[in-house]
Amino acid sequence: MTSADIFRSNMGTPLLGLNNCRAREFFKDEAMSNQPRVVKVLAALLISMTTGAIVLIALGNNPPSAGAFSLSVYSRLDPVEQSIRSRSAQSHDKWDCIEIYHSHTRGGNIEQLASIERLNRPEDMNCHFLICNGHGGDNGQIQSTERWQKQRSATPDRSWYGSKQTVRICLVADGKTARPTDFQRKRLEALVNTLSKKFSIVPERVYYPND
Repeated sequence: MTSADIFRSNMGTPLLGLNNCRAREFFKDEAMSNQPRVVKVLAALLISMTTGAIVLIALGNNPPSAGAFSLSVYSRLDPVEQSIRSRSAQSHDKWDCIEIYHSHTRGGNIEQLASIERLNRPEDMNCHFLICNGHGGDNGQIQSTERWQKQRSATPDRSWYGSKQTVRICLVADGKTARPTDFQRKRLEALVNTLSKKFSIVPERVYYPND
């Protein structure tokens, strides 16, 4: 081995170590330079999620017709099974038909509609259930009338000639400008299904409004 070979051999190791050191410094600097970017991305993601949650909560407090359907708000409504309970005993063959009709108002509850119809008292409402639209009662709220509580039949009048075995459901809406909300539609479907199962009412005996 010549002196030149020995010199090159002795110089190789420190040069390799120096290159490794510089590589480590390079990757360290690169990692540190990436940290601010990671922090920014995480911060942006957190802000987006928070903003989305706030928007969903805000929409949940409005009628579905004015915004997105909120499952969390809908689930807070009373169960349909609870809504069809009554003080008087229910006979399995008492009811064999269901009729749904619009209130032809933009809002209201049992008391308000009784006043609009100029009834002497809310107990005189000629239906068994009323489904509110958020104006006068909670959106999708099912109110049972005194007729249902006492298991009394609706009375035929100038606007209705149904059977004494017909369950009448009033959907708060005028059927034109104030259409039923998503909450009302879902609750109506659940109410009709529950009543149909309980009293063995066939689909052909369920009547919906033409409008």
